Amino acid sequence: MLTQEDNDLLTRVGPGTPGGELLRRYWQPVAAAGELSAEKPVKAVRILGEDLVVFQDKSGAYGLIGRNCPHRRASLAYGRVEEHGIRCAYHGWKFDGAGRCLETPAEPKDSPLKNRIRQKAYPVEKLGGLLFAYFGPEPVPLLPRWDVLAWEKGKRWIDVQSVLQCSWLQAMENSVDPSHLYWLHGAYAHLAKTVDQYGEEHEFIPFEYGVMKRRTTPGKAGGKPEVDQHPLLFPNTLRHVSKSKASGRIRHNLQFRIPIDDTHTQVFVVYFEPSETERSPADDTAPFTPFPLRDENGEYRLDQVLVQDAMAWESQGPIADRTQENLGAADRGVAMYRRLLKEQIAAVQKGADPLGVVRDPKANRLIEFDVINERIGLTHPEKQAVA
Repeated sequence: MLTQEDNDLLTRVGPGTPGGELLRRYWQPVAAAGELSAEKPVKAVRILGEDLVVFQDKSGAYGLIGRNCPHRRASLAYGRVEEHGIRCAYHGWKFDGAGRCLETPAEPKDSPLKNRIRQKAYPVEKLGGLLFAYFGPEPVPLLPRWDVLAWEKGKRWIDVQSVLQCSWLQAMENSVDPSHLYWLHGAYAHLAKTVDQYGEEHEFIPFEYGVMKRRTTPGKAGGKPEVDQHPLLFPNTLRHVSKSKASGRIRHNLQFRIPIDDTHTQVFVVYFEPSETERSPADDTAPFTPFPLRDENGEYRLDQVLVQDAMAWESQGPIADRTQENLGAADRGVAMYRRLLKEQIAAVQKGADPLGVVRDPKANRLIEFDVINERIGLTHPEKQAVA
């Protein structure tokens, strides 16, 4: 269990909180690029407890700035995009993506007012069909070119889940909790007897981008063991792999768990299926689909694996009361992840870069992970060459 103080440390994400300052050292997705269009170029978002708008102006540039106009506080979510910026619908004040006030139409032409106005703004980059923003201090690190985002030989698409009514930490702790697989996800319940009879080994191996998880399951009657290996990318992303029931193809994914605030979480899932015939440039706008967690009656769609996870996370409450837990031997990964979070929060407080921050352009050309899942036929890591 955790103390209440530690639980608050790991779950509070607003500006100035220790946990929030850690998360602000990483690029975070704020929207699928496809959510913005010529017809709808502005989207209101809330990230890390901050109310913002993400937009694409008519020059094609993206911006992420504070939601309320600094003039009379009207919402810029109703603003009009123009060349090189967005204009408030109330009095016409115009701002660029860096937060500079470009025009104050009702003021005298020689008014210096616009020169001292600065709206909150964050840098935005597009990769793998998502719009990422950096919320931390300078110097700005590189946006990691993780394999699922940067691979091009195949098909990429995105699911935008409906908002989770709980803390981001409940979702991420699930990523280092392998024993839930056989019980929460009924499709694998038939394997539980084999696991109980022959045993299963779980390893949690720290590496430069997070924690590599390795599950070794003995085969039936002492047959050849099967390895399932994939990483938790620190601090709030899961790299996973599955097999499409429809096509039989290996399907890689990245699951980003983005704190909206202390008690709400946005999940983006980027999928990639390698192919010799299809191409998905890394800087393209990938197709996206809303992914509802509940049906029209408000009930969980429990036939979906990701919804089964969401049910378990939300049912713990808006912020799980970890002072009432009783952890066991199977929760080694959870305990390790919590220690890692505390260590990296302390590193940030001392002015250091936390785990996994990328600053070397050569190392960032393409970051591929040693993902293996022998149960579905992925016996070696898939690689793609970069020209």
